[in-house]
Amino acid sequence: MAQARNVLQRDAITPIVLRVVEAHPDAPARTLARRVVEEANGAITLEQARTRVRKALGLCGEAKRKESKVKHLYREPRPAGQRYEMPPSQAEPWLPFDLGIVGRVGILSDIHVPYHDETALKAAVAHLQAEKVDALLLNGDWADFYSISRHEKNPRLRNFRNELAAVRTFLKWIRQEFPDIPITAKTGNHEERYEKWLYEHAPEISDDPIMGLDNWCGLPALDITLVKDKRIILAGQLPILHGHEKGNGISSPVNQARGAFMRLHHTVLEGHGPRTSTHSEPDMMGRETVCFSTGCLCDLRPAYAVLNKWNHGFAVVTVHADRSFDVSNMRIMAGKVRQS
Repeated sequence: MAQARNVLQRDAITPIVLRVVEAHPDAPARTLARRVVEEANGAITLEQARTRVRKALGLCGEAKRKESKVKHLYREPRPAGQRYEMPPSQAEPWLPFDLGIVGRVGILSDIHVPYHDETALKAAVAHLQAEKVDALLLNGDWADFYSISRHEKNPRLRNFRNELAAVRTFLKWIRQEFPDIPITAKTGNHEERYEKWLYEHAPEISDDPIMGLDNWCGLPALDITLVKDKRIILAGQLPILHGHEKGNGISSPVNQARGAFMRLHHTVLEGHGPRTSTHSEPDMMGRETVCFSTGCLCDLRPAYAVLNKWNHGFAVVTVHADRSFDVSNMRIMAGKVRQS
């Protein structure tokens, strides 16, 4: 009677063992055995179940392997106990964006459409056209996006539709003024307002490509390249930042360029300040680090900072064949362009 019960038990439990092992082929043998005991309602002991599982996995010696009819379940022996694998990283590569230009690159920062200064912007564009620049970089905050900022807003001026229409018109105008050269638009902290607003108000569709800043502003149709994620832009060997990438927590005790040097200890050109300045320091071996900050092309008296140290300006970077560079940091005073 006992022998018959053992045969019946073996016949009833074998399908359970095979089903559990097939469903969880990478689980430890003891874990699989516990599942078998649970599904068999205690009709088999944990040790008996573990023996059955080990046989199914081909872990009971070479002779048993040859006798087994479930060779598709075999796996190599491994240390006892649960094994963990390192989880895959979700970090995305953060690489510089190289303009790939040999020649003159015009750099316009902090235009803040629709709060731009028409006279200063026209003067900068006219100068770049006269220079016959080979590429143009809109170095962040080309749009203001006041209407969707987190700051306290004047209800009379809060109209995102009109603001977006002005940004689209500006981009069409800048492409019209430079029809035959590459144009790159880097996101500054003001353009990032759009993505943050989208995450907060429409997270379900925020990852749809049609909702991207480039599509909303019409950049693909204008053949303007958008650079996001606070990526460094390279003009030859010169790294270019908007300036907000460094974060807060450091002042500019003398000028903005010196503040950039104190934070980065590397040659860089940035906007964001927005003040025209240059700072250079040699190390003990005579290698010189030079930092540049460019002026803005927006209204110099915004309501949130009526009194400030801002000035209008832009830059021209000449990139040579060996990737070395020269920077012309320009100021605009009373509509006239002057070398800084």
